[in-house]
Amino acid sequence: MRLRNMFLLSSLALMPLAAASFPAPTLDLPPAANRQAEPAVLAGGCYWGMQAVFERLHGVLSVTAGYAGAAAVKDGGKEHAEAVRIVYDPSRISYGTLLEVFFAVAHDPTQLNRQGPDIGTEYRSAIFYSTEAQKKVAEAYMEQLARAKVFRYPIVTRVTPLTGFYPVGEDQQHYVDRHPDSPYVIENDLPKLEKLEGVFRELVRK
Repeated sequence: MRLRNMFLLSSLALMPLAAASFPAPTLDLPPAANRQAEPAVLAGGCYWGMQAVFERLHGVLSVTAGYAGAAAVKDGGKEHAEAVRIVYDPSRISYGTLLEVFFAVAHDPTQLNRQGPDIGTEYRSAIFYSTEAQKKVAEAYMEQLARAKVFRYPIVTRVTPLTGFYPVGEDQQHYVDRHPDSPYVIENDLPKLEKLEGVFRELVRK
């Protein structure tokens, strides 16, 4: 059951994510090293806002909302996490840049098993890597952010191998764009898009 409580902990949803300016990753995969489309799977709370953020970036070819982190998605099960599968062109945008947006804009990586009003392990912060290179970049960037004390609280993001990704139905895809007047979207997702425009204007499609 998806929790959509507009009033529960709404102040957390509006809390500034970072206490300092955001550094770019010092370790990254070279953007032009492979011109074929690559996938990245990230979880950071409700997939509505995550999908809306990443599908606005130059070099991102598609973003699919779904579940990851479990061998299968079972009714009522909590092993999975709401996630997005980002297919991107590494000659135009790097994996590290996607992680920079993930940590700076798309969610708050210091909230354990929740994001704003949504509570439960399915809303956890996670990076699901499909290659050892992705794992190294993710772990190195998290260490870099921790050393720089970018966040007020410890990062709780998990870095785990991708065991499967399961898309949700079409009624849940591109939800922010189809329901911009939804109270939940206005409260929790539109501020992310505004911050994306402000912080990463050069990455956003016009």
